[in-house]
Amino acid sequence: MTQLSVCIGSACHLKGAYNVISTFQHLIETHNLHDKIAFSAKFCTKECHKPGVAVALNGQKSVIAAEEARKFFQEQVLPAVEQAQD
Repeated sequence: MTQLSVCIGSACHLKGAYNVISTFQHLIETHNLHDKIAFSAKFCTKECHKPGVAVALNGQKSVIAAEEARKFFQEQVLPAVEQAQD
C-alpha cells in the first residue's frame, strides 16, 4: 500500500496544507484509490524552514506549493501506486 501524508503543523497550515489535503482527497476519490493509498496527516515533519507544504510519499519527504498538489499527485503518487501493484 502506498503511504501518503501531509504535514498539518502551524507553518504548513499557513502555507496551504488544507488545500493540498483537499486536492489529494479529491484525486484519491476520482481515481478510486481508497484501497491503494493510506492517506494521513502528520503534525510536524520538521520541514518548516522550507517554502511550501511538507508531504511524504512512502517515507520520502518533499515540499510542494499548494498549487502543485495536483501535479505532484499525477507525477509522483500515481506512479508509486502502480509500482506498488507490481
